[in-house]
Amino acid sequence: MAIFSSLTPVLIAVICVLIGVILKKTNGEKEKRETKSKPLSRPWVDEDLKDGTDHHLEEEEVDEEWQGLDENVAHVPFLVERYSEAEMIKRSQMFYELLNKRRSVRFLSDEPVPREVIDNVIRTAGTSPSGAHTEPWTFVVVQDPYLKHKIREIVEEEEEINYKKRMGDRWVNDLKRLRTNWIKEYLDTAPYLILIFKQVYGRLPNGKKKTHYYNEISVSIACGILLAALQNAGLYTVTSTPLNCGPQLRVLLQRPANEKLLLLLPVGYPKKDATVPALARKPLEDIMVVM
Repeated sequence: MAIFSSLTPVLIAVICVLIGVILKKTNGEKEKRETKSKPLSRPWVDEDLKDGTDHHLEEEEVDEEWQGLDENVAHVPFLVERYSEAEMIKRSQMFYELLNKRRSVRFLSDEPVPREVIDNVIRTAGTSPSGAHTEPWTFVVVQDPYLKHKIREIVEEEEEINYKKRMGDRWVNDLKRLRTNWIKEYLDTAPYLILIFKQVYGRLPNGKKKTHYYNEISVSIACGILLAALQNAGLYTVTSTPLNCGPQLRVLLQRPANEKLLLLLPVGYPKKDATVPALARKPLEDIMVVM
């Protein structure tokens, strides 16, 4: 009994240590789980650039019975011209060679561009496929010098913050070889700025929201077609996603709340002394897998 009594404090101490170790291990595993579940801190993320495809609209605001789409739309014969295999190869090679000349150009001339050309390239972008043919895009063409300069002021103010605080050292260092920074002279000099807005939802005549399926990918495809159309017309641009500028630009251009800025394109001819980085594109075997 005396031996047991003398051992009791030791046993209690050992038990306490074991409990402490177990609790520490449990808390450590809990912290690891919480750390894994927490999203990485990315202060550069732009709310406008997030994909809103999966965002469910409020039930009371959506008309589930009618989306404004005609269920009885007529279907007509689809007649096309077929090319010979030789002609197909020739056309595909020529189109590749044309698009392979496309470069992101940051030094744009103020030389005027025919307005009809801009109308046509946007018509071409409007041929893009879209979810349920909702065509969820708005192309805002800015040619007014005052508006262009206001856009430049908004973009440069936010971009300076992006470069100095939001983007991080790795991103900024990756951009150094392209010799780009927050100074965007081309927003003043380019004869046109095209701002592409995605419509995250539409409005029905009764005022309720209309679902725009796959609005992000639909507008992205339209942007790709627009870039090809510009190249085909002999015009150049640089794809610009001005982080955290969307709300201010939306207000400046008087766009509705259902539109979010996806892309900003300055459009024009390159300056005579324009330069581009000597970059190479990946070869076909690095971008295509044949199964």
